[in-house]
Amino acid sequence: MPPSSQGRHSLDHAAIPVQSRGDSPDTRTAGEESVGRPDALVRFNTASGGAAEAALLACCGSHRWALRLAAHRPYPDVAALLAAADEASYDLSAADLAEALSGEASADLHHSAPQAAHTALRAAHAAYESRFGHAFVICLDAVRPTEQLDQLLAGIRSRLANERDEERAVTADELRRLARGRLARLVGDRPES
Repeated sequence: MPPSSQGRHSLDHAAIPVQSRGDSPDTRTAGEESVGRPDALVRFNTASGGAAEAALLACCGSHRWALRLAAHRPYPDVAALLAAADEASYDLSAADLAEALSGEASADLHHSAPQAAHTALRAAHAAYESRFGHAFVICLDAVRPTEQLDQLLAGIRSRLANERDEERAVTADELRRLARGRLARLVGDRPES
């Protein structure tokens, strides 16, 4: 699924909402309770391999990551699934990371943000992408919408100073956090934005 799509995936004819890569981040703040939907995890656990892999690829664009998580089903609970996702993320090779990043879109602002903010962010993204050769990824799940622009710009400025190896590690961790949030929303552990 392309990063800009706003679609939903179907798992065995039962829709599970999926936040696509590149969609607006979950704006739930740290400390808010999450209410899981056990039926969503059951549908994920019992979906066909292809449907589960497609849904997982919307969370992280690494085929190896998606295949690994799909192959280890069923998961007894959301915590086990998220732990497995973290472990699979830590095991991504440089090629897996590049594959996952190729499908990511740089974080963007809500369309109602001032034009000047969009212009500043586009320039910052261009500088980052020119230096590192891939989209700037950052997990803003715990950041309030009113603070996202500041976090995005500060993150880009700070990370532009990184050496390539250091930035690869930071990017891998941000991608892991993004995938974890998307996966939690897939199985209904966090509300969609």
